[in-house]
Amino acid sequence: MDDGRLRSGHRSLDEILGGGLPGNAITVIMGLPGTGKTILAQQYTFHNARPDRPAVYFSTLSEPLEKIVRFGQTLEFFDAAAIGRSVFYEDLGQVIGQEGLTGVGERVAGVLRERQPGLIIIDSFKALHALPGGDPEFRRFLHQLAGRLTAFPVASLWIGEYEAADIAVSPEFAVADAILQLTTVPFGQRELRSLHIRKLRGSGFSSGQHGYRLTPQGLRLFPRLADIPIPGGYQLGEDRITVGIPALDSMLGGGLWPGSATMIAGPSGAGKTIMGLHFLYGGASHGERGIIATLQENPTQLRRMLGGLGWPSDHPDVEVMYRSPVDIYIDEWVHDLLQAAEKHQARRVVIDSLADLQTAAIDDTRFREFMYSLVQRFSRQGISLLITYETPGLLTAGPLSGFSTSHLADNAIALAHYRDNGAMSRSLAVIKTRASSHDPATHPFTIGPGGITIGDPPPPDH
Repeated sequence: MDDGRLRSGHRSLDEILGGGLPGNAITVIMGLPGTGKTILAQQYTFHNARPDRPAVYFSTLSEPLEKIVRFGQTLEFFDAAAIGRSVFYEDLGQVIGQEGLTGVGERVAGVLRERQPGLIIIDSFKALHALPGGDPEFRRFLHQLAGRLTAFPVASLWIGEYEAADIAVSPEFAVADAILQLTTVPFGQRELRSLHIRKLRGSGFSSGQHGYRLTPQGLRLFPRLADIPIPGGYQLGEDRITVGIPALDSMLGGGLWPGSATMIAGPSGAGKTIMGLHFLYGGASHGERGIIATLQENPTQLRRMLGGLGWPSDHPDVEVMYRSPVDIYIDEWVHDLLQAAEKHQARRVVIDSLADLQTAAIDDTRFREFMYSLVQRFSRQGISLLITYETPGLLTAGPLSGFSTSHLADNAIALAHYRDNGAMSRSLAVIKTRASSHDPATHPFTIGPGGITIGDPPPPDH
């Protein structure tokens, strides 16, 4: 807390809080049971506790102190050597039973004098509402407690099973300097967790819902991806890059602009993933590293596909990032992708497929915001993006007008199946390019050992 901020030890969480929670202030951490409030509180406890400024963790009437400590021992940041030296646990249950709110206030004041802590946690603070005396007595206790805490250089976390409606009626929210809300939302057979900063006095912060997971390392946060336009624009390369298929480069007017986004749309089996591999391996042949972020093909399936094409499955400039679509946090996924792109120094990224990401999003508005931010960030970094999207039906590419993010693509290529003399064949057409002319004709293509081969368009009367 050298700069007056209370840090969690998790960089992403501290960043969305503008550097951390305000020091020497009162923070309410709210959420229903199971959202991870106690884990987060203990994360702050062990990261900030020092022998000269210890952390004191008070339990009240919610969970027994023994249970809090026993569960804390399963977390990697829990330091048994710190107990009794820089971290002190204290059960207020007996004090509450004998002396009520007055006893709680006096005991907290005594700890402030005796231990001179840098951090105090009260878990659960909301449980104190149930003590005799009603609202007037609780408000007197709250006023006195807040005054005592303000008089000492100490940060305090008040943990409670509050709901959003409680913010307007519970007086502790009025005296709090910061409010963090943890929520869990059922989504299909899964649950999605998010953190929302409801209040942060005297500091900027990142608004909106931020996804998180509870891990043995504590709460792992994935900040909401929200990019805004850069005034004045940014520089991109002037030389076009290959899509990996020379005939398609010609159809696109000479290739793709670096930093552009290209959508490949078509029905199942039309060749979308193979076209994405062409894009990556074509770039690798020019020294451009790439990543395929796939929710469709696992690494074993990709190796089999590459083997059938006669391409190396272990190319040093092509990285595979596979995630299962059945347990994906879209916020976690995008941060993993951004980190992989930075680590791999990628210049090309393939997302296969967009429909799986759309399913993982909580709502369509959130998904559109997420995709806009991702496309903008890659474009600023000069990373060229290719996205596959599976359209319904089998024999046509299907319309893109109903797809909520199709307008973000600089280029759009439609793949389709069609019947040719009783046999199933494939075709493609460039339906959109920005800042470029293109060949609008529909071309047949085949997939063989070397990948995609594009033919000439049929004569007009065909």
